[in-house]
Amino acid sequence: MAGVWLDVGEREEIRVGLAAGESLREIARRLGRPASTVCREVARNGGRGRYQAAAAQRRADRQRRRPKPTRFEADTELAGRVAQRLAAKDAPMTIARREGVSHETIYQAIYAAGGRGLPAGLHHHLHHRRRRRRCRRHGEQPTRRSPLGVFRPIASRPQVAAEREEIGHFEGDLIIGARGRSAVITLVDRATCFCLLGALPGVHDAGSVCDRLERLIGRLPDAGYHTLTWDQGREMAAWAQLERRCGIDVYFADPHSPWQRPVNENFNGLIRRWLPKGTDLSIHSQDDLDTLARQINHMPRRSLGWAHAHRHYYDALVALTA
Repeated sequence: MAGVWLDVGEREEIRVGLAAGESLREIARRLGRPASTVCREVARNGGRGRYQAAAAQRRADRQRRRPKPTRFEADTELAGRVAQRLAAKDAPMTIARREGVSHETIYQAIYAAGGRGLPAGLHHHLHHRRRRRRCRRHGEQPTRRSPLGVFRPIASRPQVAAEREEIGHFEGDLIIGARGRSAVITLVDRATCFCLLGALPGVHDAGSVCDRLERLIGRLPDAGYHTLTWDQGREMAAWAQLERRCGIDVYFADPHSPWQRPVNENFNGLIRRWLPKGTDLSIHSQDDLDTLARQINHMPRRSLGWAHAHRHYYDALVALTA
């Protein structure tokens, strides 16, 4: 069965077929691919007369690379001009019209505090000088103090964690059972998809979550963990205590931004095969969850070239400690 993406061998077959004068449908039939797949592949890489397999493969690898740079990260000259205009008190809407970039893109970069290609502190040059956006809701809303206190935002997380090449940078979350009475901790390594599961059969308050996380992280060697990224849920109110106990740096994603923890979000969808929504998760003991984590860690994964996460994680660990 063909993979999801065209590989370099298939692209070479397309090049040979084009050189022989075959139609796109004939090439697609020989590859076992839809004709539309071959048609788009040829069109996006110069057409019949200019298609080159190696160049097409390099372009595909570049397009699949994650995370993608933002508009300002990809164009530092544009970022410099926008920053200068903001410092000169120009409004983002005015800058957008002159620079050919969306004003929403400018606002997002300003409020990311240095995380999207513009330097931090540019909010001082805005009319209202707010450090973050105000939530637009009808009626007056009471101001609530975050239970997390002063925390590290994801924008300050080391770049090596974003690149997903070094092991030890975990994403975490809770999946909740029926009527919110039970929960399970999910931890996933960003580079290898290696997972750990933690039982929370009763309450899942900050103290319980911190204790269980400490036990889970304590199973790993010191070289096997560096950072943990979580959403801004109150269950992580004891994050500072977790840092002191385990020596791990905890970062928090922006509100309502699940795409900033993509590996964990995808994993939570996978784990629901065994722990469905609306069921009582307290029936699963820690031993049960350890068995399930071992099963998932030894599953062949397409993203790992059909190897399994356990092998990738511990091979990398051995290479670090050798």
